[in-house]
Amino acid sequence: MITAILKAAVLLFLAVLVQVSLADDYTIFGGNFDLPLVILSSVALLRGSIFGAMAGFCTGLLLDTANLGVLGFTSLLLTLAGFAVGRYGETTGGDRFNAALLSIAVITVLVGFGSLVLRFVLGEAVPAATVLSGLPASVLLNLALTWPCFRLVRALIPRSELSDRVHEVRLLA
Repeated sequence: MITAILKAAVLLFLAVLVQVSLADDYTIFGGNFDLPLVILSSVALLRGSIFGAMAGFCTGLLLDTANLGVLGFTSLLLTLAGFAVGRYGETTGGDRFNAALLSIAVITVLVGFGSLVLRFVLGEAVPAATVLSGLPASVLLNLALTWPCFRLVRALIPRSELSDRVHEVRLLA
């Protein structure tokens, strides 16, 4: 368990470092990729909701301090994202590749809309067109990062002990 935490911490720290130093400066087709979100989603799929929420909070706090932004803004978004993706991984086959693709696409859209709503609640003036116009490109860029990132995380961090039990939701008739 401790080695999984350390490996996830190093991976997420490196993802934040790459994001802050390189990725935030470049846009491709109006959107940019979010490497910490992709790595966080991969970790949460394999390790569960509580692990994903804790990793999301720490990653968001690190991003907030590195960008000198509103402290807790990204932490809140990534905590909710890590929990949601981790819960999805617990209730379905989280180690399947299609689960990673689906969760990355959905969570990228939800984090984009959540960021917009949270900025509105905080009273910041952000035009919705700037966030929403780059969202399709950001989804595609994050999906392009999903395959290598998910394989890396799956190789370094094994699926949690929760996988020994049945977690798929079964409907009773």
